[in-house]
Amino acid sequence: MFRGTFTALVTPFRNGAIDVAAFEKLIENQIAVGITGIVAVGTTGESPTLSHEERQELIRLAVATAKSRCQVLAGTGSNATQHAVADTKAAEKLGADGALLVAPYYNKPSQEGLFRHFKTIADATALPIMLYNIPGRCGVDVAPDTVTRLAKECRNIVTIKEASGSVERVSELGARLAESFTILSGDDSLTLPFMSVGAVGVVSVASNLFPAEICALVRAYECGDAKLALNLHRKMFPLFKDLFIEPNPVPVKTALGWRGAMSGEVRLPLCEMSEPNQARLRKTLEEFERTK
Repeated sequence: MFRGTFTALVTPFRNGAIDVAAFEKLIENQIAVGITGIVAVGTTGESPTLSHEERQELIRLAVATAKSRCQVLAGTGSNATQHAVADTKAAEKLGADGALLVAPYYNKPSQEGLFRHFKTIADATALPIMLYNIPGRCGVDVAPDTVTRLAKECRNIVTIKEASGSVERVSELGARLAESFTILSGDDSLTLPFMSVGAVGVVSVASNLFPAEICALVRAYECGDAKLALNLHRKMFPLFKDLFIEPNPVPVKTALGWRGAMSGEVRLPLCEMSEPNQARLRKTLEEFERTK
């Protein structure tokens, strides 16, 4: 169901409000280079700082702008199951192609709690669901046993964005799940390693800036050109690392601001990058541009 290159969209702000024009232009730029899909209202979109109305508006805008030219996933995860159910049903009504459901954060449920959480949401919607495992942010790991159980019992849970940082985890999931259940990398720097053991794409932060290059890396590996994929990975690796020298999405929005695509503004508790890290990121971007 979901494979290829998906961009975890930033949410542009200007003077505290959503910059609708910048958001629409960002999506158009993604579609122009052949992106597989976009994710609205994910972590990179600063979902924790958005109001309910803003989240709904961003999903509506993403669907309306995409006009079926790429897939649109809506970030509808929550640490309250009833909220995730309501938001997922709303995204379905708004026309999203699927829902991205992050593991519940802060309350640290058991594996049985995780299973019941995701199953309750899946039972409430017809949307295809992408699980999102990111233990570093959520404080809880969706174990392979739980993923396998969910895939078996919920027909619309069809893929996982795996951001545990473990190639071994991808290998284990690939061995245990049906081939139709897809695994996507949740980290740009691990896209190629993950694909080498069975992942079929990425939900990317870097593609906000360089969608054509991320698409090229994924397509190269899919087409059997591992050498080209490796060359692209090595060229972009310093960029992948420096886009996370401060909390995401601060560096990528800073870079988009330098480009003039948007203001670069983030919402508290996030704040602007330090001057030394800005200098480091500028240097990395300049070096990358010279090698393109």
